[in-house]
Amino acid sequence: MSAFLSVRGISKTYIAANGSKVVALDDVDLDVAEGEIVALIGPSGCGKSTLLRMVAGLDADFGGELAWTVEPRPGKDIGFVFQEPALLPWRTVRRNVSLGLEAQGDKSPKGRERVGELLDLVGLTDFAGSFPKELSGGMRQRAAIARALAYDPRILLMDEPFGALDAITRDRLHDDLLRIWATTRKTIILVTHSVEEATYLADKVAVMTARPGRIKAVHEVPLDRDRTPRTRQLPRFAEFAGMLRQELE
Repeated sequence: MSAFLSVRGISKTYIAANGSKVVALDDVDLDVAEGEIVALIGPSGCGKSTLLRMVAGLDADFGGELAWTVEPRPGKDIGFVFQEPALLPWRTVRRNVSLGLEAQGDKSPKGRERVGELLDLVGLTDFAGSFPKELSGGMRQRAAIARALAYDPRILLMDEPFGALDAITRDRLHDDLLRIWATTRKTIILVTHSVEEATYLADKVAVMTARPGRIKAVHEVPLDRDRTPRTRQLPRFAEFAGMLRQELE
């Protein structure tokens, strides 16, 4: 597949409080194909989230280049899902999901129809009128995913979106995300600390080194794209996850 996004020679240096230089990222290269799920794994502090913020356009102070097949439009072509859902507590689920459309001035019937379709896609139609405090953690994160998809971005960036959830809820949301991906075929870059999560969700996994963060290796996941809970029981699943864990160590 041709590259949808090419990350070339990305570097990032911070100036610490004492005036010393801290190199966060150093000469990072990565290709992301259209419709692909790419997972970034690496030790804490290696720059995974920093790289994601650069791709999102939230940090423009870096060296190197982000080369897109089509330059993304700010606020329209990139969706972002954070570890915490960050839903507005005074807005219902429907109004939280529609937030991005409202920010773009889209109050059309077509926009309202899209919000309804997304609520159905993430299984929250019956909770459209509920407030965030009335939802479980998993339901709040599904609402956050729907909100990120509402304006139909070309790429979805996810920064440890399942890290704060219990294991059962996390596994269910993995399957929800794969179902959503099968419907939308969005390009997804996922930051995670879990080798099992990366193995289950991704088409390929980029392993990063400790700071300064570099891409140590990029591995194609040796699993069929149609994944189910039984996939986790396959010997090649355990072998691949074990190999990733060894690389991290």
